[in-house]
Amino acid sequence: MAAPSDSVDTTPLEEDLEWCHQVVQDVSRTFTITVDVLAEPMSTSICIGYLLCRIPDTVEDAGHIPPAEKVQLLRTYDSVLDPESATEVDAFTTDVSEWIPEDSDADWALVAESERVVRAFDAQSEQVREAIRPPARELVSGMATFVERYAAEGGLRVQARSELHEYCHYAAGTVGDLVTNLVTDSDTPAEVRDPLAANAEAFGLALQLVNICKDVGADFHEENNVYLPADELTAEGVPQDELGDPSNADGVAAVVRRTVDDARDHLDDAQVWLEHVPERRGNRMAAWAIPYLLAVATLREVESRPLDVLHPDGVKITREEVGTIIGRSVDGIDGEELADLRDQIVAGPLS
Repeated sequence: MAAPSDSVDTTPLEEDLEWCHQVVQDVSRTFTITVDVLAEPMSTSICIGYLLCRIPDTVEDAGHIPPAEKVQLLRTYDSVLDPESATEVDAFTTDVSEWIPEDSDADWALVAESERVVRAFDAQSEQVREAIRPPARELVSGMATFVERYAAEGGLRVQARSELHEYCHYAAGTVGDLVTNLVTDSDTPAEVRDPLAANAEAFGLALQLVNICKDVGADFHEENNVYLPADELTAEGVPQDELGDPSNADGVAAVVRRTVDDARDHLDDAQVWLEHVPERRGNRMAAWAIPYLLAVATLREVESRPLDVLHPDGVKITREEVGTIIGRSVDGIDGEELADLRDQIVAGPLS
């Protein structure tokens, strides 16, 4: 990424930052909660880091962009984030403009305004930029790798659980690393930083596996992606490309249950990460406990009705429970309270 210009920008930084905080509300309700619970400057740092990752995620998920063009867009975006590259963000926005749908949603509105996010990123301190850049670039590179790997299929077709974990690392483990980088610095004691570094991957994987469990149908029908491993589906008599056939529902449900167990296996390590999150620079444990507890609740629902993951809307928890989880967390939460809330949520919906 080229160094910021010395000339006066016609769009004040304050406008770009305000826009970033507004658009995150449109692209992710869950992440909006996190950003809102955080205080400054962490709220803005996390908001910008998330949006930088959401842009390539939208491109990677786009079923209407041919794989070769999709890879090129991702490579260009990576060059924009590369401090050694002269590639400017307008190279990406120009190339991607032809692929933005006429009836674009909030995600594509974000992609169209990538320049604003990059400007906001460039205006951050060097410490913040260096916390965000490496994991964000790893995410982009990993997505390009997966698109290339399954270019002939036109959509992702994960073959085995080890490959599913590889994908989850790129899509979410990197975000766990990004957050860990932002909430720590060189003065963070080893007894805090080491558990965070060791469990950041688990935090990201747990949440991503929950998303994969609950959105099986939507991922297949809307994005032509199948994340449930081919070898496990085959063992249940289900070809990946026939995942949506109602006659295959029971076989799909069996693999979903396995993926629920997989996600649950990462919850303990994710909780260790949460318990060591330092409350500094506006960071708050509650901001990360909320998506974690929402994931626990979603896993409970998926496990109780796995066939519903094939529905276009996936599996959701009630608004009432979402509100209760937020209310029980937002005023402050410690490790013991977190563990207690998790146990209550596993047992049944909070009320």
